Amino acid sequence: MNLLKDEAVKFKKLGINSLLELSLLIPHSYEDYRLHETLSAQKPQLIDATVESVYKAPNTIQITFFAHNLGYTIQGVLFRPKPYMLHQFKVGERDYYYGIIDCKQGHCTMSMPKKITQAGSIVPKYKTVLRNDVMQRLVKNCLVKEDLMEEIGREDVVEELLKLHFPTDMLCQAKELSEKTLWALKYAELYAYMKMLSGKRRYFEALSSHAQEYKTWSKTLPFTLTPEQVAAIEDIQVDMKKDVAAKRMVVGDVGSGKTMVILAAAYMNIPNRSLLMAPTTILANQLFKEAQKYLPQLKIALVTNKTKKRDLDEYDFIIGTHALLYRELPDASLIMVDEQHRFGTAQRNMLEKLVANQELKPHFIQFSATPIPRTQAMIESAHIDVSLITTTPFTKDIDSKVIHKSDFQSLLLHVKSEIAKNNQVLLVYPLVQQSEAFEYQSIDEARGYWERNFENVYVTHGKDKEKEQVLLDFREKGDILIATTVVEVGISLPRLSTVVIVGAERLGLSTLHQLRGRVSRTGLKGYCFLYTNKSKSDRLDEFIHTKSGFDIANLDLKFRKSGDLLKGISQSGSQFKWVDFAEDEEIVTVVKKDLKALSEPRP
Repeated sequence: MNLLKDEAVKFKKLGINSLLELSLLIPHSYEDYRLHETLSAQKPQLIDATVESVYKAPNTIQITFFAHNLGYTIQGVLFRPKPYMLHQFKVGERDYYYGIIDCKQGHCTMSMPKKITQAGSIVPKYKTVLRNDVMQRLVKNCLVKEDLMEEIGREDVVEELLKLHFPTDMLCQAKELSEKTLWALKYAELYAYMKMLSGKRRYFEALSSHAQEYKTWSKTLPFTLTPEQVAAIEDIQVDMKKDVAAKRMVVGDVGSGKTMVILAAAYMNIPNRSLLMAPTTILANQLFKEAQKYLPQLKIALVTNKTKKRDLDEYDFIIGTHALLYRELPDASLIMVDEQHRFGTAQRNMLEKLVANQELKPHFIQFSATPIPRTQAMIESAHIDVSLITTTPFTKDIDSKVIHKSDFQSLLLHVKSEIAKNNQVLLVYPLVQQSEAFEYQSIDEARGYWERNFENVYVTHGKDKEKEQVLLDFREKGDILIATTVVEVGISLPRLSTVVIVGAERLGLSTLHQLRGRVSRTGLKGYCFLYTNKSKSDRLDEFIHTKSGFDIANLDLKFRKSGDLLKGISQSGSQFKWVDFAEDEEIVTVVKKDLKALSEPRP
């Protein structure tokens, strides 16, 4: 695409980089500047008219036109006219005028007539940072079929897009776009975005292109891996054998068994070294214990803020928190990051750089427990490889229920009976301190009641410096834990059977799902109570009947448009104008196929 300097400046102002992106800035309306011999009442229309008289009143200008194309007189009225408007209407002159015509009892008026120079066409109106005539010229000069075909290669899509900018009939006045046009807009939007993503993807030579067979190890496990765990492990095995450094994201629901995929990857990487970074000390500890249990053949180190400096060269598998970023690290050909969304991009890149060897890079695998819609996973795969684990090794038995103030007594009975069974209860409050603007109790207001009526009550929240210790103490000795959503990720609480979420309608469905996933981790009968002061909430009603995190992600989309995938600018309010993640998986498949064909070498 060779733009003139002036055009390039305008592209920059519009925030676009390609002709395809320009074609997606479609008109918001059209004006029909063609002459018609019949009247369209109460619609804007063009007349070929001679001005017969002009009368200036205090707040209006009244013009008498004779409309040659219609064959009768029309009274034009300008309300609150600006001084320049008077010069457009000179008695005896014949010109084209445009405005809304209304006829009552044989008397026709045209409100706010304006003089038109470009008669004979349908003129698109744009809402952009550029003035309409400037935008029209840019579109006319740049949107040429041959050039667009070079960018997108599908004639059916190009023709639909051009029709919107250069209309030949007023079908464009229809209230809704046709299915064909809408499909073309969605396709073009996805194509432009995924092409940009694949352009961002950079390939580096890998530090190692080796993976040993994992089946010998998996046979030693006291359980069988699920088919999706196996599929994710085999994806990683293929990645590790390539001489290009892998970039993969493994997305699995709470309790889907991502830990075993992490351990399998470390095992396949033997005799090379692997590194794993987790967001909290508790999580790093848990992963360390699991690794010791299931990978006895590896020498494993744990690195946290409390670990003394030591030589890490002798270890096969180093597990740690972000404390790893501030250590001298030995070479590692595989890097894994758990709960990747809890780390900034800069932190993830820093870890990768620490063990890179000049131009050679380690294989890099990220794990996330926040399920994303399949459509989103497919789009992201233009930039990074994605494996989804949508099933869990065992089905959790959790009853979910929406409760209100009137249910408080029965909730208390439930809490007492669970504690009597040596089970634990988690109460999640929306705020730590009291707020006037808030209709729910805060932790500070509520804790007194629970501490007076129950024993072994523990309290923590996000800003509590001791939260990790509180969670560990609660795990061993507690009955009730009062917290904010700080417990959403991380610690395993085997005795936790009940979670009560106060003000549940204020949280995203994915967060509710993560909190619900804290209970019944070891096959206990679980309960999730969503406390709300709202008499009805469709979101919560649908949530309690939806169990899979991936279905929850789609449900979240239904109620709240999805955020920007990679730029991370908006968390809700999609950066896509036309594409709907909940509906358009099929179009994503077509775009992926077309982009793949484009990137493959031609015979």
